[in-house]
Order: sequence, then structure tokens, then C-alpha cells
Amino acid sequence: MKRIVVLLALVSTLGLTAWTLLNNKKEVEEKVYKPNPDQKVGVRTATATLRNLAQENAFLGSFIPNRQVEIRPQAGGQISQLPIEEGQQVGAGRLIAKLDDEQLRYQIEGLQVTLEGYQNDLKRYENLVKGDATPAVNIERTQLSIRSTQAQIKQLQKQIANATITAPFAGIVTEKMVEKGSVVSPGSPIAKITDISSLKLVVDVPEKAINQFHVGQTLSVSTEVYPDAQFAGRVTLIAAEGDAAHNYPVEITVHNAGKNQLRAGMYGSIANTNKLKGQMLAIPRQAIIGSEKQPQVYVVENGKAVLKSVKIGATTNDYYEITNGLEPGVQVVTSGQVNLQNGTPVTAQ
Repeated sequence: MKRIVVLLALVSTLGLTAWTLLNNKKEVEEKVYKPNPDQKVGVRTATATLRNLAQENAFLGSFIPNRQVEIRPQAGGQISQLPIEEGQQVGAGRLIAKLDDEQLRYQIEGLQVTLEGYQNDLKRYENLVKGDATPAVNIERTQLSIRSTQAQIKQLQKQIANATITAPFAGIVTEKMVEKGSVVSPGSPIAKITDISSLKLVVDVPEKAINQFHVGQTLSVSTEVYPDAQFAGRVTLIAAEGDAAHNYPVEITVHNAGKNQLRAGMYGSIANTNKLKGQMLAIPRQAIIGSEKQPQVYVVENGKAVLKSVKIGATTNDYYEITNGLEPGVQVVTSGQVNLQNGTPVTAQ
């Protein structure tokens, strides 16, 4: 008897639970939104047409000086003159530094006295040889001594010339490493001169776009610091070798004149337009959905959105070329695809 009562209680509990679950399911189903299959979805469309496409690529880079050099003396010594300051404009041949050459001049003076003595000896030997009073070998030895002394004088004169250090080209003193009175050794840097009369904009161009450039090509250069100004540039170098990412440095030389002065290190950009050949079927980029490997578009046919697979070719900032899957004149959906399924009724806005 007791078992029967327990069994009946268990059955009652299971029945109550099942009834509760069914009741909750009905309530949930009533709350779930069910789209009306006949309700039209508003979308925006565009017409697939034949176009002459132009592909515009923008590249960002930075300016480097036209020329830059560290001034290094060929001789060593103490700096006796240093008439430059950082930021100073200097012309080609302008004195940068002068090394103390007083000792070298004293040596030349001593050698000149020695040379004069040899030359006097040579005259005497020449007269004595005529009278057989001395052997001719004395003349040869004196002539060799004269030549040796002259060579020593030339070496010292070259060292004196090296003690005067001048600017190899016009530019700005961008760094001064020493002060007057410093002792420098041959090859140690004393100043840096930068020529920004023209600048080189260096941009990294990917492999697929490198054929859009050629040496001598003129381009318009824009900058962040002068957003309303355009600078005329000319391609002067295209690297023969790219980096690990298959980017190739391209140099565009810009003449730096006028009121908008550029400086090395500033950012600059170019926009190169590559005109694609012939007319081609194109649609706006917004119409493409899916992935690049499996692109798709919604086409409006008889008031419904029909999903179609397409193949794309060339691309620009605004359009995709369609090589297969569409015909000219069809309407493609450019906005509202998120609300569509294949066969959804639509109305174009």
C-alpha cells in the first residue's frame, strides 16, 4: 500500500513538471519575434554599369635631407678658430674651423733655409766641376737633397692646407661637436652640415604597386604641417631591392623654397593614380558581402533580394570590377544587407 502511494506521488510530480514546461514553452514562443514573410525590407541600391576605373593609391613617408655630412679634419691639432654656431646658414667654401698650424709654418721656414743652402752648394759644385776641382757625384747628391727638401716642404704645405676646414656645400650647421681650443685627431667629427634646399620624400611602396612609378615621374606631395599646400615632386630613385615585406623605397625629390619651408623628418604623402585600361563592369564596394575568396551580392529581382556569387577583378577606393556573375543594368543592394536573406521582399529607397 505504501509503495502505491509513493508511486502515485511520483507520477503526479512528473505530470506537474511536464505541464509547467509546456506552458512555459508556449509563453516563450509567444514572446519570440516572428518576421512577417510578406513585409518588405527597405534597402538602398545601385546599378551595375560599365566604367573607366582609376585606381588611386596613397603612400606615406618622411623627408630626409638632400645632403648631409659630418665635417672631419684630415689633420690633427688644436682648434684655433671655430666661427660657426648651430642653426647657422653657411655657404659652400665657408670656414668651419682652423687648426693651429704655427709649428708647421716654422718647419717650412727651416726647410726653406736648408733648401737655399743646397741651391747655393749646387752652384758652387757646378763651377768646381768645370775646373775638375770636385767630382760630379757631389752635384748629383746636392740635386737629390734639393728634391728631398722640396718634397718635405710640399708635405708640410699640404698639412697646413688641411688645417683650414671649409664647408663642402651650402647648408645649415645642425650640430657642433667641439669648441674653440679643443684638440682633435684626424677623422674625428667636429660639425654636421645639412642641406635642405631640396628634400627627399622616402615612401615604401608594396610590390603590387611598384610598377606605377618610374624615374622622372612628377607627383604632387602633401604634408600634415601645410595641409592647404601642394609641393611638386619628382621621382629620382626606385630601389632595386625590396625588404622582407616586399616593400620598395621610392625617393621623390621636392624643391624646398617659398614661404612654406619643409624640414627633414616631417611627414609627407603622395597619391598616385593608375588608370585601368578600358571599360569594365563595376559596382560600389559597399555592395560586396562575404569574403574576398567568396564574394557575394544581393540583387533585386522582381521585388526580392536574390543572393548571387560573383568574381571580382580590379579594385579602387570606391568600386569593384565584376568579372563574372552579373550583367550590366542589374540593381545591387548597397545598404541594408544585414536584414536580408535569399528571397526577402525589398523596397528600394
